[in-house]
Amino acid sequence: DIAALHKLTPLEWETLLQGNLWSRIQAKVVDEIYLQAAECKSSSHFNTKVDIALKDWTDDLLPQISVEVGWATLFKQLQNIMQTKAKDHEVGDLFQPLKANILSTVQEQHAWQSNALKRLSVIQKNALEDTAVTNKMHWDNSISFMEQILRDRITQATDELDKTIGPSWTERWSGWRSRSPLELQCVAAKNELQKLLVADDRHGKNLENDELTTVRKNLQTQGVDVPYEIICTVWQKLYNLTFLNRALNSAQQCRKAFYHRNIACNAVECNDVVLFWRATRMLETTSNALRLQIMNTEAQRLEKEVKQYLEELSNDEEKKKTLITGKRVDLAEELRRVRGIQDKLDTFIEELKREQDV
Repeated sequence: DIAALHKLTPLEWETLLQGNLWSRIQAKVVDEIYLQAAECKSSSHFNTKVDIALKDWTDDLLPQISVEVGWATLFKQLQNIMQTKAKDHEVGDLFQPLKANILSTVQEQHAWQSNALKRLSVIQKNALEDTAVTNKMHWDNSISFMEQILRDRITQATDELDKTIGPSWTERWSGWRSRSPLELQCVAAKNELQKLLVADDRHGKNLENDELTTVRKNLQTQGVDVPYEIICTVWQKLYNLTFLNRALNSAQQCRKAFYHRNIACNAVECNDVVLFWRATRMLETTSNALRLQIMNTEAQRLEKEVKQYLEELSNDEEKKKTLITGKRVDLAEELRRVRGIQDKLDTFIEELKREQDV
């Protein structure tokens, strides 16, 4: 089964590792680094904030998270291979309990090679410090990556806002539904808050006290009394959706800004695209380093650990009886007993012949 790990192509390994790693770090890159830095009013401030966040991350958690992803991917693939072979009737269930026991044991014992963590940290730092997008293809790929992330976030933000304001007109008409009093308050607050965003398309994420007061008074004049807490809740969801749509539009405009950053339409001058380029490069180099570590080192170390455990297991008769079971084992045991009886009969017959000859 371990030998079958080498049947996966380098591309398959790196695609798996890259996807698994991105799943682990997406929230950090998007929510804690990109979205927080994107509030900056200048490209220099944006770059400084991003650089500090990335350095702290690579010095601390990123290499360890990457190793955990590599370890989990290795054992997941090994488990998949075992499950595939278990469906083979030639193999049957004879060795499945044994294999499951071995896998469980080596999972508990196997630790990633310690010096690999330091090498990985250096590789990741070099990738994340590289801010030079060298060609248009890399630039466009980074923008596509960024756009896909933003579209996914826009879908999530739209769903969250829709849940807050209740069913749309179509949903109410087709499903005979109506909005609750709380949802009606949220709709009124949303309509009023949108006026602020229309008046200032670069409005920050926080509402000023006088803006909050004005919104509430305007709602009261419309006959709707909405508490401040509800206004703030609706504002957060509405602003988040507006910001994401604005970021997506800026990313699309940045496609034309590879050669001339000065025509960028956002305050950070398309350096948000550079951030996603840096993240993409880090994912690529990390997945490559993890694949090489798995194929050149970890798989061999794992094979040795399995052999060592099997040697220990070979001396434990009770465990062997527990782990190697099934109809074929029972049949083999029965055949062994029959052969033993046959051997004794043959010996007895030979003795009788000798006595008769005498």
